[in-house]
Amino acid sequence: MKGAAGTPGGIITFLAGLVMACGGFYLLLNSIVMRASFGFGYRVYSIGGYGITSGMIMIPFLFGVAMVFYDRRSSLGWLLTVGSLVALVFGVLSSVNFTLRGMTAFDLIVTLVLSFGGIGLLLRSLSDQPDLK
Repeated sequence: MKGAAGTPGGIITFLAGLVMACGGFYLLLNSIVMRASFGFGYRVYSIGGYGITSGMIMIPFLFGVAMVFYDRRSSLGWLLTVGSLVALVFGVLSSVNFTLRGMTAFDLIVTLVLSFGGIGLLLRSLSDQPDLK
């Protein structure tokens, strides 16, 4: 009888690794706090000391949308619309701050052992090594 993914690695090892990895990464992602400081007056980019705010990025977006609605084949309109959306997405992503919630060393060690130990078990179950008995 073949194990996980047709290898002799073992289904029990695969399931144990999956449960460990899911539990560990749940605990890890649950301890991350995200804060965003994005607004229409927020400085997104700085070119030569002059700040470009996210509200300024909306101006070419609006012109692009108007040009696309007037003529859907307008390459300049599509360039302004898509370029402004890409700039806004990058501005929002660059304004997000990730911090790790305070936890004890034991909590951190348990979280990391569950996460990466589970990945190790998953990879071992998918390899051609026979399962340990």
